[in-house]
Amino acid sequence: MASSQFLPLPVHSSQFQHLSAGYSLFRSRLEASDSKNSLLFLRRSVLFRKSYGEPLRPVSVRIRCSARPPEEEDTEVVTKVGNDEVGEENKAGSQLDSAPHEFPNGCATSQRIVTSSGDSLSLGIREPVYEVVEVKSNGMVSTRKINRRHLLKSSGLRPRDIRSVDPSLWLTNTMPSLLVREHAILLNLGSLRAIVMQERVLIFNYNCKGGKAFIDALLPRLNPKNMNGGPSMPFVLEVVEAALHSRIQRLEHRLMDLEPRVQSLLKVLPNRLTADILEQLRISKQSLVELGSRAGVLKQMLLDILEDTTEIRRICIMGRDCTLNKGNSEMECSVPLEKQIAEEEEEEIEMLLENYLQRCESCHGQAERLLDSAKEMEDSIAVNLSSRRLEVSRVELLLQVGAFCVAVGALVAGIFGMNLKSYLEEHVFAFWLTTAGIIFGAVVGFFLMYWYLRARKIL
Repeated sequence: MASSQFLPLPVHSSQFQHLSAGYSLFRSRLEASDSKNSLLFLRRSVLFRKSYGEPLRPVSVRIRCSARPPEEEDTEVVTKVGNDEVGEENKAGSQLDSAPHEFPNGCATSQRIVTSSGDSLSLGIREPVYEVVEVKSNGMVSTRKINRRHLLKSSGLRPRDIRSVDPSLWLTNTMPSLLVREHAILLNLGSLRAIVMQERVLIFNYNCKGGKAFIDALLPRLNPKNMNGGPSMPFVLEVVEAALHSRIQRLEHRLMDLEPRVQSLLKVLPNRLTADILEQLRISKQSLVELGSRAGVLKQMLLDILEDTTEIRRICIMGRDCTLNKGNSEMECSVPLEKQIAEEEEEEIEMLLENYLQRCESCHGQAERLLDSAKEMEDSIAVNLSSRRLEVSRVELLLQVGAFCVAVGALVAGIFGMNLKSYLEEHVFAFWLTTAGIIFGAVVGFFLMYWYLRARKIL
């Protein structure tokens, strides 16, 4: 009798398949509505805790959707709610809803939508855009704006390489550098910051003194009329030489301006000490310190490059089908002619760097000599002022000794000035005798104190 209550249907019959498909559809819609209700309850609980000041704790809600056939894995949508994601609850609620799609066989499935607040915030950050001057190998100059992503893609650099030439980091990247990469060279020479590639160079801060001096030095080199029929250097070497030339030339001009000023101050100062001249000496000394520091770090950079032959060879093989052996840093080229040209360029680069190293050492040495002369003059001024203060102290001491002797005489006069009878007022010669005694005693006391101070080498 119990078995008569159920409708006997074969498992493989069409009626049984229709019933199972309808049951699956009903179950998926029911669980989808439960997932929406659970998300709505979650948002309301978060807002309630935020309003009443309770601490927010990470909550993990797992929603299991069984819209797929039993043989496939169930899809899980995990939503994390914390302190950082409370403000995005409205967006998260709408994006986490699973939208069912009907299929021709009558089954329903739900899409998996995964969103993160970090991705949405990252979309709101503006990528830095650099305004640069582009100088091509044919001498064409143009101003353009390029974002960071495109700059990395076109130059083949890594994001950390851009930090050495980034204009926004000029306070931290003050040390000069010449970084050689596979497809580009990064130049950081004070206010000059540029990226040198095979056929072009991108100049940052082109409105600064360093950028303008570099452009003025580079453009004449790229003009074919100025070559005078001589062999032209590769574009990369022309740019590097123009950068070093403009930088060292600026240091030399600065030194030429400071040298006559310091020399004139050194001639005037021993005999003329005024506040204006001392202030000029202080400013000149400060300028010499700054100039010597800049020339010193540039000299150290050139020395490091000359000592590292690998960096020079990496410049030589740029743009060629050559590689460096990791063991001995020897150049290996597929074409023997390219290897010969690269070796010749290596010697040329070494001679170029040694030339500018000598100029930089000369500038640094002259700045150090002028600075030493200024320091010696300051020491001389300090000794002169100390001797003057000693003379003033001696005069002040003599005056104090004289004042002490006169004060003793004033004490005697004060004693005789009391309204008491001493019977000396009855004699006429008593006044003259007392006055002469006071003067004689003051003079004798002064000389006695003076001889005592001289004997003790105080005066």
